[in-house]
Amino acid sequence: MKKWMLRIFGFLLITAVIFWIFFPDGYALRGPLLDKLIGRIAPTPTLEISERRLRAPNGYEVTLWAQGLADARLLRVSPDGSLLVSQTRLGQISHVLADQDGDGFSDGTRVIVEGLDRPHGIDFHEGALYIGEAGAIARVAIAEAGLDTITVAGEVERIVIGIPEGGNHWRRTLRFGPDDALYLTVGSSCNACEEEDPRRATMLRFEADGSGETTFATGLRNTVGFDWQPGTNTLYGTDNGRDLLGNDYPACELNHIEEGGFYGWPYAVANEKTESEPDPEFGDGNEDRVASALPPVHSFRAHNAPLGITFIRRDDADSSYRGAALVALHGSWNRSILDGYQVVSLHWGPDGQITELPFLTGFEKDGDVIGRPVDIAEGPDGAFYISDDYGNAIYRVAKKNSQSSTKTRSAERTATRQTEESAEAAMTAEARLSSISPANRPTLEDRGRALFSEHACATCHVASEALPGVTLKKLERLATRYSIHDLEAFFLAPQPPMPIFDLPKADRHALAIYLLSTHGD
Repeated sequence: MKKWMLRIFGFLLITAVIFWIFFPDGYALRGPLLDKLIGRIAPTPTLEISERRLRAPNGYEVTLWAQGLADARLLRVSPDGSLLVSQTRLGQISHVLADQDGDGFSDGTRVIVEGLDRPHGIDFHEGALYIGEAGAIARVAIAEAGLDTITVAGEVERIVIGIPEGGNHWRRTLRFGPDDALYLTVGSSCNACEEEDPRRATMLRFEADGSGETTFATGLRNTVGFDWQPGTNTLYGTDNGRDLLGNDYPACELNHIEEGGFYGWPYAVANEKTESEPDPEFGDGNEDRVASALPPVHSFRAHNAPLGITFIRRDDADSSYRGAALVALHGSWNRSILDGYQVVSLHWGPDGQITELPFLTGFEKDGDVIGRPVDIAEGPDGAFYISDDYGNAIYRVAKKNSQSSTKTRSAERTATRQTEESAEAAMTAEARLSSISPANRPTLEDRGRALFSEHACATCHVASEALPGVTLKKLERLATRYSIHDLEAFFLAPQPPMPIFDLPKADRHALAIYLLSTHGD
């Protein structure tokens, strides 16, 4: 075959693949994903918006507890009651202060651990905070003497290194089980593939000191949240079903995770009836693996992206919620009609059947998204704290109290936040780049331009160079959303499906400067 024919064939094949990725069954890149990719400013929730939009169950009220927490991910409450949140892209763990002044809101936040490598899962064990980094498990001693007194009492040490990182699912979740062992989930490197590293798409188990690594369960595509049911110590975990098989297929999953269990990926998928079926791409020829796959115990709607799960443990919880589990549905990015974007409660019946009910809704309405729930923590006060990595906020859902917070203080906080948002939206590229020496800037811009070309960024971001069939993710007004530092952090942990480019710090710096110079305003 002649070279020109091979080139045409290759071009058509690439175009077909890209079209299949971005347009299966009417898919379109929209909503929060599109906002992230093009730098559009997300509508940061205000007190007025959250009060108008969000709905909790009868007898409960929702409060915008804390704002300005960029990339707020997993939550955990310390032994003395302090609330911590991981901020993956910032490389830090922050302490969300309690309401000591009585105004009905958190008194603020403070960073307690920083300089981490994409921290995600966090948990406490025997006087230490354990942190799941992208490729390691870290541990640091803590000291407490009551609520909001938590401090770091030593240096961060990596007790496990060499965990496979990168790829599509690079965040690591960890928790200690009832057996005092440390459990860690390692998501798949891709949407659907046969992994080279057998530790991908698994749950691993370690001793508390990081020794004794074993593979606890396999076939778990992306289990971000897991928890043990009180009274039974049964382990349940959420799992995100694969993409690119249509708007409504396959289902996302809740699995009863057992030692040695295989949960299907990539050879089997789940349907809405909680049955395992052969994956259309990898099922053929792997019938024995499909047959051995344990089906989920509950199916969530396709692409709802269930993340954090927390069982309600307090004895004084409402009888209708005692023993139930709360699950954060992060929301779809690749459906033609957005779905998910809420917190649901799961209730186990006497026959073991699970019923799903809405718990906190209103994050998405008619395609308008103000938040994406990530995780839930049950506080020592009986309230539920919910992180949101899109609105950069934490919400508090609690039983209604006759002593409501003052409207004056609420209005003050809303006005302050709106002023901050207006100032951020008015930022220009030159303002963002003012710290760069004029003598060095041309060289940095040239290097950034070369990187932009080398990694073919224009095929998805520049109209004149976009490949046929690609939904253009135009770069515009980046300065209204990102500083140089923000873009450098984004390159390390981009929003899927944008791949991670393993660039050294100097190259990330140059690329950020180039993008702000050319697409900042």
